[in-house]
Amino acid sequence: MNLFNSGVKKKADHTLALIRFIVLVITAAVILIVYHVPGKSVLHLEDLQGMWAGFAVFLVVLLLVFSIRKADEWERAIVLRFGKFRKVRGPGLFFLVPLADRIAQIVDIRIRVSDFSTQRTLTSDSVTVNVDAICFWLVWDPQKAVLEVENYIDAVVLSSKTALRTSISSHDLSTFLERSDIIEKQIQEEVDKKTTEWGITVLHIEIVDIQIPEALQDSLSRIAQAEREKKGRILLAEAEIEIAKKLEEAILIYAKNEGTMKLKILSILNEGLKAGNSMMLVPNSISEELETKDIFGLKALNEIKRIKKE
Repeated sequence: MNLFNSGVKKKADHTLALIRFIVLVITAAVILIVYHVPGKSVLHLEDLQGMWAGFAVFLVVLLLVFSIRKADEWERAIVLRFGKFRKVRGPGLFFLVPLADRIAQIVDIRIRVSDFSTQRTLTSDSVTVNVDAICFWLVWDPQKAVLEVENYIDAVVLSSKTALRTSISSHDLSTFLERSDIIEKQIQEEVDKKTTEWGITVLHIEIVDIQIPEALQDSLSRIAQAEREKKGRILLAEAEIEIAKKLEEAILIYAKNEGTMKLKILSILNEGLKAGNSMMLVPNSISEELETKDIFGLKALNEIKRIKKE
């Protein structure tokens, strides 16, 4: 993206230079046509005065042409007059007073992204880490950014790097890995306090990568695995507790209604029969209950068989 923007900028500068060249050529051609004296081997005083007048006109046009400057929509030019701040100009075309005004710097007021990193910073629990981050920022006051800071781009990057290093040293590794959003917000607020005085606003700090020693990665992996196993067992225990509570409620309901309990018993036997089991283990109390009530009609079937034999 930066290469593309620089290419567009160079193309625009070439266009403006071409326009200047064309204006100068046309002006020189007009002067030569107007003040050309054909057929004279000796120039008189009037002819010399005319040539000097033409040269003066050409010089004035030259100064005016090179006093025309252009700034894109996202650019602001800091203009100095005899070394003192004059005005912020742009976007579009604007004029500079020849030999008096000059552009100190052109400031891009769009949102920028700068990457920065810290090398071998210790956390509060004495772990060495390397952190890469990016900073989103913009210039809202070009005058302050240019006149109060020598190089505002380096100032933003170095301030962000210092704040990141301070934040790393004040937190342990687990907090830095799990709550990076809090770290990012803290760094953004700290850097923004400094840059606001320079006419710069830091919008967001984003941590891209955290590199830890390889020897520590294995132990962290085992800790994470143990933590996952711990959470899995806790969830299983909570599920068992919920099941026990529901069974307790069901026992109270069955205890109040004997018929409901019997229907439940029969539904269990029915499910066992549907599964195609050739043998079922049934408690004596249930079998006695079934024989007494003749639930399956076994007594009636035996009575019919007995009558047929007689």
